[in-house]
Amino acid sequence: MSNTALLERPATPRHLRAVATSAPAAEDAQTPSPVAAAPASRNLPPGTAPRGFALYVGIDEAKAAASGVSLGVLVDALRRTLADLAPDAETYATVALAPVGSGGRDVDVVRLALHEPSAIARTKQEEPEDEDRAPGGVVVDISRKRVLIDGESAAFTFKEFELLQYLVLREGRTIERAELVGSLWHSATEEESPGERTIDVHVRRLRAKLGRYEDIVRTVRGVGYRFDRHADVSIRYGHGTPSPDRF
Repeated sequence: MSNTALLERPATPRHLRAVATSAPAAEDAQTPSPVAAAPASRNLPPGTAPRGFALYVGIDEAKAAASGVSLGVLVDALRRTLADLAPDAETYATVALAPVGSGGRDVDVVRLALHEPSAIARTKQEEPEDEDRAPGGVVVDISRKRVLIDGESAAFTFKEFELLQYLVLREGRTIERAELVGSLWHSATEEESPGERTIDVHVRRLRAKLGRYEDIVRTVRGVGYRFDRHADVSIRYGHGTPSPDRF
């Protein structure tokens, strides 16, 4: 997908609006609507509560263009509609990238690319077990959230893997420390959010675990860090990977 196309905006983008229902009859005026009256009846895991939802949309740029829109226009329209219905709602959108020629329904490809749990669970049952071993070199397995070094699984912490993954998905681009802090600790409070120098500590630990392959994470003096792929480094994206580009 072209990132440029995703950012295009027409002069007057369409705005999806909620469909208004007809006014209730007088005798029904005191009857609460089914939506308002119905309690949350789903069987939720103990100690959990709904905090939002994800809507997976399967459509590529060609199909969007055939309808006279673009992916960016669709995102804007959905966000404006949501703002009308629920002004306090927060939104986040990302593009799903998948290998060219991926088969199946668009929405299923999107679910896999964005690692929707139930979609991933189904595909894991079909994955061969011999992938747990790998030849020499480094394998960054995005789909399984792990790193193999010379065929052995490295003991990366969650945050260390997040840091490496962030750099890998932006291969060749220098990432400033401030961006790493803002992206990897975006949900942290001001007190919990680390300083930029804390990133240096995480990078040192990351490199130590990479051993003789430590130079795949380069330091760009005065700026930040960059992932440089070597011939002995491979990336496993599974069925797809989230786009690093945000709307």
